[in-house]
Amino acid sequence: MRRMTSIGFSIAMVLCAASTGASNFAGVPAMQCGEDLSRRIPQRAIQAPAGSDFVRHLSGMSDDEREGAILEQLLAGNIPSFLRHLTPVHLAGHLNGARVTHVTVCVSPDYLAVGSDQNFFLVPMRLSTALTVASRFRFALPTPRIVDAIYAQAPMHLQPQPLPASDTMRSTAYYWEHNELIEQQRASLSGALGVLTAGDKKDLVLTNRLWSNIARVAIYGWHRQDGNPIQPLSTVHGARYADYSHGVRLVSDTAYVDGKSISLLALLQDPQLAGVVSDEGQIRNAADLVSVLTAPRRAAAAGLPASFSDDH
Repeated sequence: MRRMTSIGFSIAMVLCAASTGASNFAGVPAMQCGEDLSRRIPQRAIQAPAGSDFVRHLSGMSDDEREGAILEQLLAGNIPSFLRHLTPVHLAGHLNGARVTHVTVCVSPDYLAVGSDQNFFLVPMRLSTALTVASRFRFALPTPRIVDAIYAQAPMHLQPQPLPASDTMRSTAYYWEHNELIEQQRASLSGALGVLTAGDKKDLVLTNRLWSNIARVAIYGWHRQDGNPIQPLSTVHGARYADYSHGVRLVSDTAYVDGKSISLLALLQDPQLAGVVSDEGQIRNAADLVSVLTAPRRAAAAGLPASFSDDH
């Protein structure tokens, strides 16, 4: 019941915010979510492999080798140009009965991919890989409330397309098969690249639950057309786990509170403001949480609580 209440609050508030229009939202600058926020992503090299070529390159690799190859391509900037053009997503909430506070976050229009605009691969990855890429480029992962807001405000809703559950869910072949299903659905809807899109993947998310499960990954989302997620917030899987349904949505670390810029991680740590962007309120020591999640075994060695069923 608590989760349904928080979703209802979030969806109502973000729909209200969306109706105001980006240019009128609490005085947020017209240049919000500009290309300067993605400037740390290197330019894509002319000789960088396209998505389908990269998939062929991954054939026969072990899971660890594949993960290393994904990280290498992303850090080198082999990312489609449309993902570099961020989209504003608006949230609002009453703080302690006071006036409404408006927050704008800047998000990638779809999930992280390897390749070009013409040929790309929406690539699942482990939590440490996602956080390494996000931190390098001055981004973060969303909270469940931000995921709800993205779905509520996305012009393009794709229908989730689950594949049969089996041991092959984590295979490169399954990754690519799901990627092709998504692109077929996008084409059938005449969906333009760069339009905020949701419903195609589950999200890796930030949550306080991870403080007691440092060696786990938190996943949430994959909303149906009625707005309800297939995947409730879960920390069942180990941090090394990734399957075809997982996606990584980048959220810029620059957010806006009533038109003033603030670090998203600082916002998540703020006991007064965090409730606007997080169902849980404050994410305790969010910056430290990101740091230890990037290297969970090192965190455990330092005495933090962890569960080491890494792959399941």
